[in-house]
Amino acid sequence: MADADFDVLILGAGSGGYACALRAAQLGLRVGLVEKGNLGGTCLHIGCIPTKALLHAAEVADQARDAATFGVRASLDGIDMAGVNAYKDGVVSRLFKGLSGLIKGRGITVIEGTGRLTGPHEVTVGDTAYSGRHVVLASGSYARTLPGLEVDGARVITSDHALRLDRVPASVVVLGGGVIGCEFASVWRSFGAEVTIVEALPRLVAVEDEASSKALERAFRKRGIVFRTGTPFQSVKHTDSGVAVTVEGANGEQSVIEAELLLVAVGRGPVTEGLGYDEQGVTMDRGFVLTDERCRTNLEGVYAVGDIVPGLQLAHRGFQQGIFVAEDIAGLDPQPIDESGIPRVTYSHPEVASVGLDEAKAAETYGAEGIETLTYDLGGNGKSQILKTQGFVKLIRRKDGPVIGVHMVGDRVGELIGEAQLIYNWEGYPEDVAPLVHAHPTQNEALGEAHLALAGKPLHAHS
Repeated sequence: MADADFDVLILGAGSGGYACALRAAQLGLRVGLVEKGNLGGTCLHIGCIPTKALLHAAEVADQARDAATFGVRASLDGIDMAGVNAYKDGVVSRLFKGLSGLIKGRGITVIEGTGRLTGPHEVTVGDTAYSGRHVVLASGSYARTLPGLEVDGARVITSDHALRLDRVPASVVVLGGGVIGCEFASVWRSFGAEVTIVEALPRLVAVEDEASSKALERAFRKRGIVFRTGTPFQSVKHTDSGVAVTVEGANGEQSVIEAELLLVAVGRGPVTEGLGYDEQGVTMDRGFVLTDERCRTNLEGVYAVGDIVPGLQLAHRGFQQGIFVAEDIAGLDPQPIDESGIPRVTYSHPEVASVGLDEAKAAETYGAEGIETLTYDLGGNGKSQILKTQGFVKLIRRKDGPVIGVHMVGDRVGELIGEAQLIYNWEGYPEDVAPLVHAHPTQNEALGEAHLALAGKPLHAHS
């Protein structure tokens, strides 16, 4: 295919697509990038970046509300949603401008419009067909709903609508106690709303270690966030003032929760329907594109990255896969990505962060006798006391082996996951980490002390 329009033709310019485009261009390949919306995709425009801006505004609100605890006289006069949204949109627009400039500066051809896969090496946008020696599918995800649950964008909303709200709702039912549900519940509670989370699974953030779920539930209870786990959703009706949500309790009895809004946060589905993947013979499973560990689909020269590939739906995973694919196409033979080594963070108050295996998975893999765990309480960490945050660092190691899981709860622990993922990905032993000097007083020290304790040199009490 020497006469193809591009060496790499990418369908979708979200985290996976644009990272692939930038790296491929850097490696001297001719790149075409197809995008129907704005460069940057979900993460930049309706995902990670705007939600974290809201969460930071929520943190500022909490600080104002609790200022007296620190001897500062301040009062919270209310939330100006127009001001919050202007701040959030400013962050997004600066990052968008930077990304657009980068893509332009690298000589990447941006093709605006909806692309469809019309041949194994062909993407059609409007009436024009473009060919690529390699094609990368990176079409991203959308906010899912449940069968029979009608999202109207006014009273029954998804995270997309929630980011555009011009007011703080008086009360909200959040359907789904995963990352997105917990983050919005946290924001709205900080802004003064009454919040009830409804989750069918037995605990909040069910993909995390059980100890992390319990700690988050304790903190939410203290904050007055109501949550009902093990509680399937039944139906929703509009009322004069909002919605009435019917749920099923543990014994099958039904109850109704009334609120102004229902946020549907039941996860994200792959955007693949109608894009020609099926017709071209790409192997799919329930809308997801199946790949091998090198992000290759079953079609020669066709790759897939990001949220359309089964696994963690995280921007940084898509980003890394995009870079991997560009390097693979350029013949650099990169190392496959270890999915367990991808850090995971829920940016609620408090935050939950983890990398590697949780205790249940570690015990299942190596046997309960084959692992050792240690939990270091943030009560022993000076900076956490200064910040008045509670939580822990929990480590899991293979008996006499490397650390295979790090789980943390507490304000700002998302910032500690960087060192934690190095320890996991470099197969560090507690004895390797224990002698490293951690600055004092930082929360980062808690990681250091936990490893000291796991290496048999405990300086504080731990469990």
